[in-house]
Amino acid sequence: MFSLPLRDGADLRPLETWHAEEFAAHLDRAREHIRPWVGAAFVTDDLDGARATLRRYAERQAADGARLYGIWLDGTLVGGVMFVAFDAAAGTCEVGCWLEPAAEGRGLITAACRTVLDWAFTTRGMHRAEWHCRADNARSAAVAERLGMTLEGVRREAWPYDGIRHDTQDWAVLAGEWRGGA
Repeated sequence: MFSLPLRDGADLRPLETWHAEEFAAHLDRAREHIRPWVGAAFVTDDLDGARATLRRYAERQAADGARLYGIWLDGTLVGGVMFVAFDAAAGTCEVGCWLEPAAEGRGLITAACRTVLDWAFTTRGMHRAEWHCRADNARSAAVAERLGMTLEGVRREAWPYDGIRHDTQDWAVLAGEWRGGA
């Protein structure tokens, strides 16, 4: 297994099925904080659900699709990044992320996203990487900006959550524009 240092005691590693108990414990700390911003199927409520989420991503990665990576801070899983979608044939991918409150404000998400996007562009030859977030999620939009992405548009009322439909922003960066998000 690999572990890539991000900064100040934090590292990025594959998040795999055997991490189910650790992932479930992390979700217990993060669930209510991330629930409005990530897909409902991702935010599970128990160990079986955590295991199922990790298994789903493992199967997708085995098919050269979506991938899931955890961010560990001082040995504790605090969040992660993922390729929500990964289509090597089309040269497109979508990046997503989540983080528990105690780990915010340290630049971990931006550093982790730079790492996986750099791999997507330089190793896998992706042409386009996308980022989708609720329009009222200023922190997520700020990460997209720091990664050098361009806001391409807003999809009106595209994100249902808690009985309300929210607008989403669509961001992207092309291979020719990628400079590691600098």
